[in-house]
Amino acid sequence: MEIIRYAELRAEPWRNSGGVTRELASHPKAASAQDGAWDWRVSIAEVSKAGAFSAFPGMDRVLTVIEGELLLLTVDGAEHPLEKYRPFRFSGEADTASALPTGDIRDLNVITRNGAFKGYTSIIELSKKRAHPVFGGQLGILLQGQATVSPGTAGDAAAAESGAGAGAAGSGEGDAPEATPVSAEPETLARYDAVVGSDSRTPEILGRGFLAVVSIDRVAG
Repeated sequence: MEIIRYAELRAEPWRNSGGVTRELASHPKAASAQDGAWDWRVSIAEVSKAGAFSAFPGMDRVLTVIEGELLLLTVDGAEHPLEKYRPFRFSGEADTASALPTGDIRDLNVITRNGAFKGYTSIIELSKKRAHPVFGGQLGILLQGQATVSPGTAGDAAAAESGAGAGAAGSGEGDAPEATPVSAEPETLARYDAVVGSDSRTPEILGRGFLAVVSIDRVAG
């Protein structure tokens, strides 16, 4: 079981100076979070200034506002008001700009290379009674509230098999910066900490609040 501690991640400025990004995981690992040498990347950005987004040709993006009220995104001339916890998919090569009508925001970004991987983001409400599993090819990111994570007992028989997210986060082909191995005891998650999924002793998250589940699937072909 591995946890990526948000507080330990390095903030990197955007290429257009409109904010900073902290990379949670990418594949293959690049020298910089901004150089686009990876096939997929999961990151959290702090947006403090309206302006143009950096282009990522050949990429698909899913953006979710996770802190703040509203991001007004203009994609190829069309305006899209993005409210908190509502994932929005768009092309990385589109002419994209943002406005901040309610102030600074923080967003979760999933970027995948077209034809190689497909990324998905789901927002779920946690429960103290029923644990939420994080499978191979997934990251579970605590957005709000209090939660703990423990290694589960399910999935041991499938440890040698690759799931639908083979080549993605937690499957051995994705790189998580400074992921921390933890014991079998429950570990407390801080805000924006990410749990790396596994199909062996699948991590289970219990608590109150909201969790982003990011899935990275390899495109067949």
